[in-house]
Amino acid sequence: MQRRNFIRLTGGGVIAAATLSTAGLTGCAPGMPSEAIEAWRGPAPDMATRDVRRWLLSYAILAPHSHNLQSWMVDLSTPDEILLRCDLKRLLPQTDPLSRQIMMSHGTFLELLDLAAKERGLRADISLFPKGAFGPGQLDSRPVARIRLTTDASLQKDPLFAQVLRRHTNRSAYDLSRPVPATAWRAMAEATQPHQLHFGQVGAEQPDLLAQHRQIAADAWRIELTTPRTILESFDVLRVGADEIAQHRDGLSLLDAKVVWLNRLGLFDRSQAPGPDDFATTSQIKTFGTNLDSTPGFLWMVTEGNDRVTQINTGRAYARVQLAATAQGLVMQPLSQALQEYPEQQQPYAGIHALVGAIRPTETVQMWARVGYAPAVSPAPRRRLQDFIQAPA
Repeated sequence: MQRRNFIRLTGGGVIAAATLSTAGLTGCAPGMPSEAIEAWRGPAPDMATRDVRRWLLSYAILAPHSHNLQSWMVDLSTPDEILLRCDLKRLLPQTDPLSRQIMMSHGTFLELLDLAAKERGLRADISLFPKGAFGPGQLDSRPVARIRLTTDASLQKDPLFAQVLRRHTNRSAYDLSRPVPATAWRAMAEATQPHQLHFGQVGAEQPDLLAQHRQIAADAWRIELTTPRTILESFDVLRVGADEIAQHRDGLSLLDAKVVWLNRLGLFDRSQAPGPDDFATTSQIKTFGTNLDSTPGFLWMVTEGNDRVTQINTGRAYARVQLAATAQGLVMQPLSQALQEYPEQQQPYAGIHALVGAIRPTETVQMWARVGYAPAVSPAPRRRLQDFIQAPA
């Protein structure tokens, strides 16, 4: 009996560490396999001469994606064209039941592809949903976008492209003593200008508002942790140890030595959700709260309407904002939980909408993120470029 309790206690601590990685609360993890992050070194110098589309895609696959699922598939069967589809096996039906975040993640991909095309003097004419847009329910195999590439000597390069290889989502503690300067907020807001949305922010000069943002984020995170089906969805894409990370090169990475050791012994059970009072849950809530308390600023993006084109374009805007923040030496972490449309999040969802003034039924808070200064973190794993390319029928 005593031995069983010891294993359970150890397992609880291990699950806490694992779910901290699920929340992205760790910094640079030692032992990240080099092959899992080789994409962040950029494409081979001769790739553009062999097929410029693959050169462009080498940058597009570095875009941020919910749960790092990388649900992009491309068809290169037509010369000078890229057809983008969604991999329907890489969705989040529990935490993203309407696939709004998945669509935004396709927008981030398209924005990085467009930036890379300009860098090569190519115009990327992007036609969204050429065979019709998905409805509010389930996605299907129809293409998300068709991109036609043509040479255009009049195009200007976008300076944000220089930040693509440096951009990393940072979920660690920030430096509360360093407020986000007005010039940085301005640069981030200006980065959204190609797209129609409202950009808002709150900083250290409004401590009461900061506290309200932190509370809603904490409440939403607690709900996701204590709802078994939602935390298990994250566990499904949790990669424990260098071998799993190198094998999958996606999802949520965990390299904590104790967890890896116990996983090899079969003592880390990812098929069971920890209880709300387990150390696995309470320790996460405490750590996430500490990180929130270290946050000197929050930003949000609100759209009029919530159709699929709007979701794609908001994803494009978010990619630009994060690149602009990177250029300013800032880091960001999306706070997606309170924006998710599953029933248990109804109260935080209403709370963040009210707090940022998105009170009309037609308005949607598409993105909410914490912003600040923090030490560098390791890039997230990326699959091989070839893994995203559909084989010819």
